Amino acid sequence: MRVLITGGAGFIGSHLAEFHLERGDEVHAVDDLSTGTLENVALFREHPGFRFDRADIRTWEGLTEALSKVDRVYHMAAVVGMFRVLAEPEAVLSTNVAGTERVLRCAAEAGSRPRVLVASSSEVYGPVGTHRLDETDALLVHCDTAKTQWNYALSKLACEALGITYAGSFDLPVTIARLFNTTGTRQSGRYGMVVPRFVRQAALGEPITVFGDGLQTRSFCHVADTVRALHLLCEAEAAEGEIVNVGNDRAITIIDLANLVRELARSASPVIFVPDSEAYYRGFMGIRHRKPALDKLKRLVDFEHENTLEDTISDLLAAARPAVERAGATG
Repeated sequence: MRVLITGGAGFIGSHLAEFHLERGDEVHAVDDLSTGTLENVALFREHPGFRFDRADIRTWEGLTEALSKVDRVYHMAAVVGMFRVLAEPEAVLSTNVAGTERVLRCAAEAGSRPRVLVASSSEVYGPVGTHRLDETDALLVHCDTAKTQWNYALSKLACEALGITYAGSFDLPVTIARLFNTTGTRQSGRYGMVVPRFVRQAALGEPITVFGDGLQTRSFCHVADTVRALHLLCEAEAAEGEIVNVGNDRAITIIDLANLVRELARSASPVIFVPDSEAYYRGFMGIRHRKPALDKLKRLVDFEHENTLEDTISDLLAAARPAVERAGATG
């Protein structure tokens, strides 16, 4: 199989690339390295089945040719992370929406009609009050023109609409995956990703900073489970033209997450609270609960999780150890 991964040097994209290379597939990855890094693909950069291009998906001249040669596309390229979303609102809309439209248009024009998976986000559900989010739920997005917090959710909703439109109008085999808080090795905490941020703070003995009151709940999925679910969805004809939640339905409060990381790291780090107004901006509206209903995913494919949240944190702690040792040596 020949696979194209946009955002292929990113966190999830690099794990997808490694997964397919281990299966014996050929992988072509493209990334502008705005959040992805070459370090993420260093383990297999010289693999004979791997090719990498540094390019912006909105302007990459090789896109049409690449799409004509592949069987499957994982479109992961996007501006992500709340800190980046707030700092670069125009890039969120341009990269996420225009980039997705270009990939779908070129895929529809490609003679090979590749299978396309478009990565969406649980952010499209908005600040709803329910504890369990189903694909049939109404979506709630606050369009406060004075704030850019919701640009990401709006951009991903637009990507979903584009994907379903191209599936219906051009008979393109597209699946939309609404990802719920995927985490694991190679994920950076510098753009607001909570688990790697907590792990690094605990490993270094720094205060673990919980934004808000810590009672908000999230459901975290190990990246290996997310990758496997995405692969299975691309294998299933029944998933064509569908929007599907992908994640883990074990929910945990952020304060409990902080304490779990602290325990597994055997860290003496204190847990401190930072108001949302200081972490983000005055008037920031945090989403209280985010837990996926996975009935549809498990109806479409034979999927069960193989990794726990404890496994994920342990993996991140192991990956953080060299940086902690370096910090100790220079401190």
